[in-house]
Amino acid sequence: MSTKYKFRDQDRLYFVSFSIVNWIDLFIRNEYKEIILESWKHCQTNKGLEIYGWCIMSSHIHMVIGTHGEKLENIMRDMKKHTSTALKQAIQEHPAESRKEWMLWMMERAGKKNGQNEKFQLWQQDNHPIELFDQKILQQKLDYIHNNPVVAGIVAKPEDYLYSSARDYYGLKGLIDIILVDPMLQ
Repeated sequence: MSTKYKFRDQDRLYFVSFSIVNWIDLFIRNEYKEIILESWKHCQTNKGLEIYGWCIMSSHIHMVIGTHGEKLENIMRDMKKHTSTALKQAIQEHPAESRKEWMLWMMERAGKKNGQNEKFQLWQQDNHPIELFDQKILQQKLDYIHNNPVVAGIVAKPEDYLYSSARDYYGLKGLIDIILVDPMLQ
């Protein structure tokens, strides 16, 4: 793994991105996105995960995170391991999943090519954590996260996208509890 992308200071916030192998559009089904949200809630309650911003796109996820508990690399490892298993099972059991065989084949193929896995890989290997060393960079990453669905043409305004923390920043109730970044600190 590259030495460039590491969680170095556990007291800092980080921008992370992680994606499905081969950029498969897995998260077009809300049931799969809900698995991610439940995992985050578990990590918040039991591992000390702090979420400041997030967005689930069709093939990838962006987050701004911190911790007041376990190390961030351990939280990310455990979360990706758990969701990989849960999502694989959800794909296998989904009665209307027309892409089932193709997606599972792609994930099995990726797993066989990667010596760190046992025949199956759902997530690409890295999270590419970027330390957010000042308020300006933090705000830039939050804006990037929240505008992702707008740039992709999914919604016209960031707050209209349900699977994003943009709703919280626009005064609406989001799907998961987050820690709002105070814009007055800029």
